Amino acid sequence: MAINQSDTTFDIEQNIEQWRAYVLRHAAIHADDADELESHLRDQIDALMQTGLHTDEAFMIAIKRIGNLQAVSSQYAEVHSGRLWQNLVFATDNKGWVGDFISAFWLALAAALAFQIPTFFGVTPETHEWFFARTISLFCLPFLAAYWVVKRQLGTAGWLTVTGVSAGAFVIMNALPWQAESATSTLAVMHLPMALWFLVGVMYTGTWWRTDARRMDFIRFSGEYAIYFVLIALGGGILTAFTVGMFSFIGLDLAWFAQQWIIPCGAMGAVVIVGWLVEAKQGAIENMAPVLARIFTPLFTLLLVAFLVVMLMTGRGFDVQRDVLIGLDLMLVLVLGLVLYAVSARDPGKAPSLFDYLQLLLVGAALCVDLLALGAISGRIFELGVTPNRVAALGENLILLVSLSGYAWHYVNFVRNRSGFAALERWQTGFIPVYVMWAVIVVVIFPLLFGF
Repeated sequence: MAINQSDTTFDIEQNIEQWRAYVLRHAAIHADDADELESHLRDQIDALMQTGLHTDEAFMIAIKRIGNLQAVSSQYAEVHSGRLWQNLVFATDNKGWVGDFISAFWLALAAALAFQIPTFFGVTPETHEWFFARTISLFCLPFLAAYWVVKRQLGTAGWLTVTGVSAGAFVIMNALPWQAESATSTLAVMHLPMALWFLVGVMYTGTWWRTDARRMDFIRFSGEYAIYFVLIALGGGILTAFTVGMFSFIGLDLAWFAQQWIIPCGAMGAVVIVGWLVEAKQGAIENMAPVLARIFTPLFTLLLVAFLVVMLMTGRGFDVQRDVLIGLDLMLVLVLGLVLYAVSARDPGKAPSLFDYLQLLLVGAALCVDLLALGAISGRIFELGVTPNRVAALGENLILLVSLSGYAWHYVNFVRNRSGFAALERWQTGFIPVYVMWAVIVVVIFPLLFGF
């Protein structure tokens, strides 16, 4: 294919390779089908460049002419319906499938064994509960990040990043003079997984982390990952219960083995295996998280609106007890997740729909609840003083306030046709580092401020 050599800022081959990888994520499309589509794409680019268009312009127009990939995938699925099950279960046409699984298997095994290493030195969950609580995410998430280092071929830089961040986190969580069951240690345990998940995200996106498109890919991956992990955890729990029960029929008590080995090792290994599974099967059921978001968005909207109405009618305020505020924050985070995954699944080119107005109502209701929570938290701080938990709750609700306000602003502009949907997507992907920065502050700075 002839390429305009003067167009040096656009790598046509790299962009075609990325487009092809996206095509192959659709379960109904095989490698041969992708070859045919790529051939058509290149023909279109050649024809457009002969008219005088630059390479990047020709590429974008050719992509549009190829058509909607969801529609193309559906057409292929109608002709080759058996492929969906073949891809879902076997994926034998993917040459990298075996290699990826082997890498994931060994890293999952390493994560499982890493959890057991302290027990060889007499450090068990029963005798050193807080050591395992502080370290639990370090036994698994660095191995998931390592899987992406291998898969994305990130080389020495990737390995040094994962090793350095993990070692630094281990020192912070275990070498600092934490007081027994202190508030700052509890907050660090809660926020460290968020910081490590950001590490996983950087490795997952490879060298493209700074691009909005790859950040959005990681958002979609995170949603699918959560669903897969819950499903596998439920299945694993049922399998473990049946295993213990079956052996009890013949007088063998395996409850201790399940508690000390099967459950913890299985959980650690599953963290890596689920990452591999989501990526390997993404084409077959890649829209699960956004579909669930569409189902639960109306329900949570109704819940928040009803909650606000009842508060106004009864004149009751928040019960500002610690557990209540934690539960409220978790609900607001869940609402934010619903909005996030609904945005990730939407076609940016479509006009505003009824669901967009529903999303705006959900965001508005969440903003009202967050403002009321901020008032309750601020009042508690002025009345009872500053504590790590109250400052953490205040900071998290302020971050939620900024995030939800940005969503509300961009949604209003979108539904009123003042701006495109891309502005909302940029807000979503651009705000990710803020969440991570706060998690790092809670893990690293809070212990210093509040004396561990």
